[in-house]
Amino acid sequence: MKERPTIVVTGATSGIGEIASIELAKRGAHLVLTARDKAKASRTLGRIRAEAPGAHVDFHYADFGSVHAVAAVATEIAARYDRIDVLINNAGLHAFEQRITGDGFAEMIAVNYLAPWLFTDILRDTLIRSAPSRVVTVASEASRRSGGLTPDKDLVDTSPFTRAGSSKVYGKTKLMDIMFSLELAGQLEGTGVAAHCLDPGFNVTGLGRELGFAEPLAKVLKWLGVGDPRRGAEIIVRLATEDTDPTTGGYFSVKNARPLNPSAPADDAAARHELWIRTRSLLSERLETIGFKQL
Repeated sequence: MKERPTIVVTGATSGIGEIASIELAKRGAHLVLTARDKAKASRTLGRIRAEAPGAHVDFHYADFGSVHAVAAVATEIAARYDRIDVLINNAGLHAFEQRITGDGFAEMIAVNYLAPWLFTDILRDTLIRSAPSRVVTVASEASRRSGGLTPDKDLVDTSPFTRAGSSKVYGKTKLMDIMFSLELAGQLEGTGVAAHCLDPGFNVTGLGRELGFAEPLAKVLKWLGVGDPRRGAEIIVRLATEDTDPTTGGYFSVKNARPLNPSAPADDAAARHELWIRTRSLLSERLETIGFKQL
């Protein structure tokens, strides 16, 4: 890793995002972190400073369930920093009931997919200017349980679901993340910006915050050696700091960074491009209605 690189991390105040941020700070990175509230940011800052005294850490605040908030914070970051060496799209959630955002999107679609798509797009010019640079997106093998994808329907689907049915919806958002990352890699070919995505494995951390028993369950699983969030954080740090094969456009397993073949339709270039076009159109339309510049 180059001397004091600037690394942007979303979802950095809990779980694997926080653990990865601590490790990156120990390696000398200038961290630019997003958070939903100042109390969580303060707690995370204390944990980072305890492990890496003197770490250079900046926080920017946004609710990633809001299109306007994501666009605003990304624009703020783009204006403040001359370079971004690594962008880590980590923010996400697994909701166990359907909730609709103020923009009219399903919350999991908004936070897990639309937010990183929009956030990355606004920072794209900065990343290109900073090349060699990287975009690392946290996806999941849960994508294999998605049941496929129909962009026109799934991007705007707000149908209710049960706790049992939530896994399929979550899987669709992670399938979209893989498709986004692989399409981005193709679009950025020749610019010096690499794009990768990863499966962080099973982690009972921030994604399980809606489970009332998540904390005691996490303690039991840790004692059993299952679901250790440090493994997920390690693959994030590895992709952010080390050379990989392929050099761009990879989807990697938490197990020794082994390359994975994505499930359909993420393995189809035409399908990935179609999702990209429809996502851009949807977000451009929404941003225009709230008075934000179009993409």
